[in-house]
Amino acid sequence: MATVLQVFDKWKEFLAERVSQAERAGMSDETISKLAFQIGEFLSNKVDPENAQERVLKELWDAGNEEEKRTLARLMVKLVDKA
Repeated sequence: MATVLQVFDKWKEFLAERVSQAERAGMSDETISKLAFQIGEFLSNKVDPENAQERVLKELWDAGNEEEKRTLARLMVKLVDKA
């Protein structure tokens, strides 16, 4: 059985791969951030968190206004872009 950290690490790996693909496709940082925001909105509205890390991210997302959500999306992209 996978630990919570392994699951979260796999999610970060997945996101890092998508960011890398977007960069190779020539998307700007702004476009990638906009897509991350849209993904965050979708996940918040449609996906039930499966672990503690996902729950924290959802609660932070739900607590933020639009500007704060965009900042959180940019931070998640930065987190995985540096990995």
